Amino acid sequence: MKKLMFALVALATLSFTACKEGASAKVDESKKEIAEERDSKTQAYPVMEFEEQEFDFGTVEEGEVVEHTFVFTNTGDAPLIVSNAVATCGCTVPTWTKKAISPGDKGEMLVKFNTRGKPNQQMKAVRITANTQSGRETLRIKAFVNPQNSNAGSPVK
Repeated sequence: MKKLMFALVALATLSFTACKEGASAKVDESKKEIAEERDSKTQAYPVMEFEEQEFDFGTVEEGEVVEHTFVFTNTGDAPLIVSNAVATCGCTVPTWTKKAISPGDKGEMLVKFNTRGKPNQQMKAVRITANTQSGRETLRIKAFVNPQNSNAGSPVK
């Protein structure tokens, strides 16, 4: 009984070892072919090219809501999809073209800035997430906000 069990274990070990070598050679060859095919193709990316990446509103009065539209062109080789845009402050709100932008087409990013409670020099950034090669783009707005006159309407003593 022991001899039979030993013979079966030896036979199973031999057959698994023999099959393993052939299988690993096939797997290595197929992986090599897939890697070569992948490396031979260069992936196409969209490119988000802005007419301007920074806009200066100049001097504005506190309490105003100002806005600017940034225009961009997809100069890449694949459709451009903007998945998100967030500002560094809640006083700045971006909205953008939601559809895919084909190569050569234009899109827009509207940025609204609420100056209430934001006196003096202000600079805000809008971070864009898109399917470009880097995955991130940045726009900037700036303005000098004249503070509201807090004494307006107060009686002079």
